[in-house]
Amino acid sequence: MQFEGPQRRTRRRTQLALLAGLWLAIAAVLVAFRSVLLPFAGGLLIAYVIAPGVDRIASLRLRRGKVPRWMAIIAVYLGIFTCIYAFSVTAVPQLYRELARITIDARDFVNGLTPQRIDELSQGAEEWLTSHGVPVDLDPDGTEPDGNFGPRLRLDLNATLRELVGGASTWLRGHLFDVVGYSQRILAGLAQAVFVFFFMLMVAGFVLVDVNIVVRFFRGLVPDDYRGDFDRLLIRADERLSGVVRGQLVICLVNGVLTLVGLLLLGVNFALVLAVLATVLSLIPIFGTIVSTIPIVLVGLSQSWSTGIAALAWILGVHALEAYFLNPKIMGAAAKIHPALIAFALLAGEQTYGLVGALLAVPAASILVAIFGHVQSRAEELQDEQ
Repeated sequence: MQFEGPQRRTRRRTQLALLAGLWLAIAAVLVAFRSVLLPFAGGLLIAYVIAPGVDRIASLRLRRGKVPRWMAIIAVYLGIFTCIYAFSVTAVPQLYRELARITIDARDFVNGLTPQRIDELSQGAEEWLTSHGVPVDLDPDGTEPDGNFGPRLRLDLNATLRELVGGASTWLRGHLFDVVGYSQRILAGLAQAVFVFFFMLMVAGFVLVDVNIVVRFFRGLVPDDYRGDFDRLLIRADERLSGVVRGQLVICLVNGVLTLVGLLLLGVNFALVLAVLATVLSLIPIFGTIVSTIPIVLVGLSQSWSTGIAALAWILGVHALEAYFLNPKIMGAAAKIHPALIAFALLAGEQTYGLVGALLAVPAASILVAIFGHVQSRAEELQDEQ
């Protein structure tokens, strides 16, 4: 018995050394192949999003027992493909028509910026600014208004607009002739996107089929004395991720539907394109909301001041509903992350992996926050025990 203590300490040290070596090996593999991690991260994210649906279908009882897990995964995938097909049939044609209208309107707007039209815009802007107490001279070559000899801000709006229009025309002439090259790159990008999407679905399917084996594998990499902490950490991380990932997806869909309804009621042009843009950008917290609001207001203002102001008021109402009602109800308090940390995570993710990195930044940050919170609470428990 007197040798039991040293032997146990030796076995414990050996176990810790082996597990540390395994963790270091996993970290080395992840660092070495970090350039191909995004599809796997996307697959894990898809698996996490659809896991509740798979679990619910797999829990159903048939005559011969429960539904096989692989069959539940196929049923969920069929539902996803059905939704994609329904969206393609109902919304894609309208999206194409609105995008074609945007292209035609942009071309007509550029062609309509004649020197006479630029002079009219310059004069109108100068009169409006002067009437609101901002004395400017947007055409330095013009004459000063009678009776106004005070200091004035001089801007050559005519030259600026002509330079912008000339640069845009030159760019269009230089790139429109490369239609074949652009078409090839677009087709190659679409083919790659489809391949990556199906690859992520494959990864998600493999993970969901053997999810218990995956959890047991990572649990086995934790020393026996800390496996209870590992289980509590998984629960804490799931509470945060369920709000950040699943809750954010639900809020994005609600945001898109409400935006579409409001824009249609207000008669804003390109309502479907703007609503889809708002839905997609809502996946990026804070910045996505701001960026998606700008084109909606600009399109509304291009129709009339009242339409632009009404569109802005509607969007602000949708965001207020999201912030004060949907977020607490759907995401919950456990999923809250400080805005400063969200901003840092978004910038870090965008700098590392571009737009996809920005989309995955907040889920990654929520996991790190869960780990930090668990370590902090564990340290407080140990301090109280002393």
